[in-house]
Amino acid sequence: MSTTQSERLRELLAPLVSARELDLEEVEVTPAGKRRVLRVVVDSDAGVQLDTCADLSRDVSALLDETDVMGGAPYVLEVTSPGADRPLTQHRHYVRATGRLVRFQLSAGGELVARIVSVDDEGLDLEVPGVKGRKATSRRLAFAEIAKARVEIEFNRKAGAPAEDEAVEEAVDESDEIQSHEIQEEA
Repeated sequence: MSTTQSERLRELLAPLVSARELDLEEVEVTPAGKRRVLRVVVDSDAGVQLDTCADLSRDVSALLDETDVMGGAPYVLEVTSPGADRPLTQHRHYVRATGRLVRFQLSAGGELVARIVSVDDEGLDLEVPGVKGRKATSRRLAFAEIAKARVEIEFNRKAGAPAEDEAVEEAVDESDEIQSHEIQEEA
């Protein structure tokens, strides 16, 4: 049974990442000229601080130096958070997006933009914004009905939004800041 380099890296890095109470979202190796870029994407329910990415980057670099999983060719290591525009693919992504406006591509065709109110094992409870002065409506959406989903960035959120949504907005703003200040370390 053969494993890809990304799978070997995931197996190597998963214990290190989970020890910091983070989720390993993605491990990707891509060519970049004569070098390669190793991108390690991590997240948590509380978001990811820039200092956490820096500390994890040092630990990942040290661990990679102890193994030959990256081979002898030079590479650039990036440890980052997923950013606000990543697709929602896992149950935990939907939980973290509670209170956010999300654009859903539906399996049966069509599109729906709605705010996630709550998440359980079967699906989502949504609030569909009203159009042209109409009231918002509630809707239930099963995970099987979702083909794709992505958080919509809201720049003009109405005043009076629930306070818990503001905490989510702040976490996303911080995540965006981390995304734009990726930690890069040459190996």
